[in-house]
Amino acid sequence: MLKKLRMLSLTRNNLTGSIPLEIGNMTELQSMGSEGNYLDGQLPGTISHLRKLKELFLFGNLLSGHIVPGLGNSSLLHRVDISDNNFSGLFPASICARGALRTLSARYNGFSGIHHQAFRNCTTLRFIDFTANNIVADLRGCMGEHLGQLHYMAFSQNQLYGTLLTDRGEVFFCNYTNFRIVDLSDNALHGGLSKCFWGMPSLTFIDLSSNSLSGVVPSSGTCGDNLRYLHLANNHFIGTFPLDLEKCKNLITLDLGGNNFSGTIPSWISSSLPGLKFLRLSSNMFEGVIPLQISHFNNLQILDLSRNKLTGPVPDDFTNYTGMTHVRKYVEDYINTGYDLYASRIPIVWKNVEHDYSLLIAGMAGIDLSGNSLSQEIPNGLTTLVGLRYLNLSGNHLSGCIPEDIGDMVLLEALDLSRNQLSGKIPQSLATLKSISVLNFSSNSLSGRIPTGDQLRTLTNRSIYSNNPGLCGFPLEDCINSSTPAQTEKAWMKIERHCGCIASWLLGSSSGSGSTGASSCFAARPGGVHFTSMWTTCKPR
Repeated sequence: MLKKLRMLSLTRNNLTGSIPLEIGNMTELQSMGSEGNYLDGQLPGTISHLRKLKELFLFGNLLSGHIVPGLGNSSLLHRVDISDNNFSGLFPASICARGALRTLSARYNGFSGIHHQAFRNCTTLRFIDFTANNIVADLRGCMGEHLGQLHYMAFSQNQLYGTLLTDRGEVFFCNYTNFRIVDLSDNALHGGLSKCFWGMPSLTFIDLSSNSLSGVVPSSGTCGDNLRYLHLANNHFIGTFPLDLEKCKNLITLDLGGNNFSGTIPSWISSSLPGLKFLRLSSNMFEGVIPLQISHFNNLQILDLSRNKLTGPVPDDFTNYTGMTHVRKYVEDYINTGYDLYASRIPIVWKNVEHDYSLLIAGMAGIDLSGNSLSQEIPNGLTTLVGLRYLNLSGNHLSGCIPEDIGDMVLLEALDLSRNQLSGKIPQSLATLKSISVLNFSSNSLSGRIPTGDQLRTLTNRSIYSNNPGLCGFPLEDCINSSTPAQTEKAWMKIERHCGCIASWLLGSSSGSGSTGASSCFAARPGGVHFTSMWTTCKPR
């Protein structure tokens, strides 16, 4: 059976069935690729006979069961990708038996644990990814402190526990000076951080969000020059805005949402972080006014300050926000790991539902300032951000009118101005929005006719305009009793058609005299014509 074959590539051929036992007879095989098929069953034990194997690619199949202990028998094996399968059980200790492995990807499987000696001999390991398994383990017990070549570690969406700190009080991976990407999000890690966290020279991306980390983020007075993506969201951190961030000049993403940070948002944030594209400080306890300098960002695409204790006005000068005024077809914010492309993901409340979006998604831009105590009028400057796809100012104390030029925001898909103190009419320009699909103006003091437009006619839920007693028109009751001259005239014309009343009465005759037929339809009084109980005697034409 092709005993001299060195390379086997069966990628994306819709293959079914199991990998045959005879694969172990191909003793000269160096590269095996069967990714993107429908192979099922267990990995045959005979694969341990392939002692010249360098690369094994089986990702994107239906393989299941445990990993055979002899998988790492080849002293040449340096790349293994078994991701996107149904493997389960304990990941074995033998994967690095010969010490040559450099890349291991096992994401999107069902592994329940990792043998405590699995990576003991992996001194050459550079890339390890166990994202989205069911691993219950002490992280430090799995990894140890001897993976000096490691530059990519991803264990997101597991059940890792324990602390990141060593007995010396340092984050255990601070000694991994080659680290570029660390993703430990969505686990059960606890404890704090240490100041060495800021000084890792190669660190580009770190995501520790959705754990139980706590305490004050320590300060070291420095920040690694390569740090571009920092995610600490949904933990229990306390204290003021971390001062060391002022040194992180190359940050693109900063997510501190869902913690217990307090104090004010520093005025230096835009000048010190000029390249920032995503800023999320939501669900904290920040207070005071939004600094005027926050409107000086040139590249910002997402601004989320929702659910804090912010007061004062919304900044009115957004002329520098080119990231929200120019529509982008794509975003080139990804990290080349040498093995694949890694893109930062960010949580966005999009159309009333929280989603995780990749920064590679084209044209995503939005502002969320909801759930604060902001006051005064909505600034006209917001309407210049024509690249926005969502704007949420709900749950504040905003007053005055909705800006007349709201319709200039042509890409707007979601607009929420509910639970404020807005008054006046809804601008007619709203009817020009072609993409609006989520709208909420409820619980204000708006009045007049609701604008009509092709897209607005698709929004039939009456609750989006509720608790505005002065509003009328689709999808609410028609403006039949409106006091505007045009609406009054239309109302009387409708009565004429059904009752045969003369046109002079429609124009609001203030005398009670007239033809008998007319007086049987309506009567006049100071302030306008009104219906009487006699109108039912009229006979339609």
